[in-house]
Amino acid sequence: MAPAPRRRASPAAKSAIPQMSWRNPQPAPIVLVSGPEEVCAERAIAGIRDYLRAEDPSLEVSDVRADDYAAGTLLSVTSPSLFGEPRLVRVSGVEKCSDSFLAEALSYLAGPQDGATVILRHTGSSVRGKKLLDAIRAGQGGGAEVACAAIKRDSDRFDFASGEFQQAQRRIAPTALRTLVSAFADDVTELAGACQQLLSDVDGDITDAVVERYYGGRVETSAFTVADTAIAGRYGEALVALRHALASGADPVPLVAAIASKLRTMARVAGHRESSSAIAARLGLKDWQVDRARRDLAGWNEESLGRAIQTAAQADVDVKGGSRDPVFALERLVTVIATRAPYGA
Repeated sequence: MAPAPRRRASPAAKSAIPQMSWRNPQPAPIVLVSGPEEVCAERAIAGIRDYLRAEDPSLEVSDVRADDYAAGTLLSVTSPSLFGEPRLVRVSGVEKCSDSFLAEALSYLAGPQDGATVILRHTGSSVRGKKLLDAIRAGQGGGAEVACAAIKRDSDRFDFASGEFQQAQRRIAPTALRTLVSAFADDVTELAGACQQLLSDVDGDITDAVVERYYGGRVETSAFTVADTAIAGRYGEALVALRHALASGADPVPLVAAIASKLRTMARVAGHRESSSAIAARLGLKDWQVDRARRDLAGWNEESLGRAIQTAAQADVDVKGGSRDPVFALERLVTVIATRAPYGA
C-alpha cells in the first residue's frame, strides 16, 4: 500500500489570539511564528528581540531546538535568574518536535514564567506539534501569532519589496520597483537582500537608473561565478569570468559587493564546529549558506581570508570613486582571492 501523502499543518485562519504583522511584532508570553516564508519569520523573530533589548539591554537570549530537545530545558531557560533579567527563548523546529518537548511545552502554557518571552517557530511543513499550536491558538498561555505565508505570486513579491522601502520611509520609482522584483522573481531572500543593499548604498530616491545599475541583467549571476572560481583558487577561470562579466556590461560596484558578501559569510562561519543548522540559527543564515561557506573555506586560513576581506574593502572604495581604474581594482581583488597571496607576490 502506498504511504499516505504528507499533510501540512492547518493555517491560522481560526486563531482566537492576536495576529501580528511580521514587520511590526511585539512580545507576548508565547509568540507563535508560523508559516513557510523564512525571510518573514527571521524578521519577526529579530524584531521581537530588538524590541525587548531596547526595553532592557540585559535581555538574556536562549536558543532551543524542539527536535533535539533535552528534558527540562524549557523550564530552565525561562526561569528567573538571580537578578531577574528578562528572558527571550527562541525555539526552532517545532514542526518536527520531540515528544518530550511537546509535553513540556503544553505544560508550560498553563503557567508561563513572568518576564519570559517564548518564540515558537513552526514552518507548517508537517502536522507535528498541531496539538500545541491548537492550544496556543485557543488562547492558552496568553499568546500571539505572526503568520508568515509563502510569497509566491508576483503581486506578493511586489508588495513585499514595496514594504521594504515604505518601512524605511524611502521612495522608489514604480518602474524601478517592477524591475527589481523581476530581477529576483525566484528567491525572496535575494530580493530582500537587494532591497536592503539599495537602502544602505543609495542616498535619496531609488530611480530606474539606480536599479538598472545594480541589478540590470541580474549581474549577480556573473558576480557569483567570478567569486566562486576565485575562491576555489581557479585563477585563470576567475579572470576570464571577470572579463566576460565586464564585457557584458556588469557594473564593478555590485560585482565587488557580491564577492565581498561571500567572503564575509566565510569569515562568519570559519572556526565554528556546531551543526550547520545551529550555526545558521545563531548567525541568521540558511543551512545551505553555512554548508557552502564550509566548502569554500577549504584551503583557506585566517591570514589569507583576512587579506582577501581587506582587499575587498579597498576594492569597494576604489570602484565607488576612490580610484581612476576600477577594473584594475577588480583584477587585483580576484588575484588576491584566487592566489591567496598578497598582490604581486
